[in-house]
Amino acid sequence: MNILKHLLYPIALTATLTLTGCSWFSVYTIDLPQGTPITQSQAQQIQPGMTKNQVLYYIGSPAMRDSLAPNRWDYIYDYKPGTYGKREGKQIIKNASQHLIIYFDDADTVIKVEGVESLPQTKP
Repeated sequence: MNILKHLLYPIALTATLTLTGCSWFSVYTIDLPQGTPITQSQAQQIQPGMTKNQVLYYIGSPAMRDSLAPNRWDYIYDYKPGTYGKREGKQIIKNASQHLIIYFDDADTVIKVEGVESLPQTKP
């Protein structure tokens, strides 16, 4: 019994140090895309005079539809790479650096498109 007590403390200490050493290894994380990834060529297809349904067909649903400004659609895209994204060298996209704004008139047709230059040439 006395030997067991003397072995228990070093084993517990070794186990504790070993498990805290696991923090040196990274944990698997997933990619966190938020919003709609849109390229410049997709955004350039949106022309004044198009309807909301046509915009939905070409680039999908907006990230934000403001109830106080129903004639404005905001397409925002943020991306945080996970384990595999970091290995592939994918860049972090944050603070709404890719932001497309589409304005509609009262007849639900496009009157203006802003932010095309903030979008990438190709999909990330």
